[in-house]
Amino acid sequence: MALSIKLFWGSLGLAILALGGLLGVAFLKTGLTIQKLLTENRQLKEAIALLTTEEQIGYAKVTHQEMRNGTLYTTLKFVETARNNPLETVFEGAFTLEGDVAHFDALKGRGRSLYLWRRVYGEKMAPSEGFPIEAFGREPERYRGLLNGLSLRERDLFWSEIWDLAHDLRALQEYGIVAVYGSAVYTQLKPGLVYIFKISPTGQVFPETIPDL
Repeated sequence: MALSIKLFWGSLGLAILALGGLLGVAFLKTGLTIQKLLTENRQLKEAIALLTTEEQIGYAKVTHQEMRNGTLYTTLKFVETARNNPLETVFEGAFTLEGDVAHFDALKGRGRSLYLWRRVYGEKMAPSEGFPIEAFGREPERYRGLLNGLSLRERDLFWSEIWDLAHDLRALQEYGIVAVYGSAVYTQLKPGLVYIFKISPTGQVFPETIPDL
């Protein structure tokens, strides 16, 4: 009798575990994931497609240069502009770097689609030690309202997960996103000039230099 009771409860426990496993699988199949959102959500694809007309995405200029114990330091102002108005500022920050070369690290999509500024760092700094531009995991001001066609849950998922994809090159390629690092977007900074960052029709980012009036 005791053995039968043990067998009964043992079988019930296995059944509960099996049911839990099935429920877990069902949740994964029906639950919302960033992969599903990127590959299947029509509203997201349409919103990002609207960005293909963008040309200017920000600018930088030197505000101060000085020698400290024989080493040159450059302070620059970096401005991120609104996606629909290149004269409107959505982010402004000041960064002091050793030397006069600045690297701008970003995550971008194919062509002239989504472009997320990540950080800025000098030539003598490791990228991981760079100064952050966008807040990790948050919706950038530049794209506020872009995904209003999605539910709040979908928007939160997209902005919280898209940054993590920057560290997974295989996943990025699978979902049509390309990581662009500082070596691809860098420039030597000189006082008296403004470096306007633009996107070419093929999606390449480059600084256009004009005098600082």
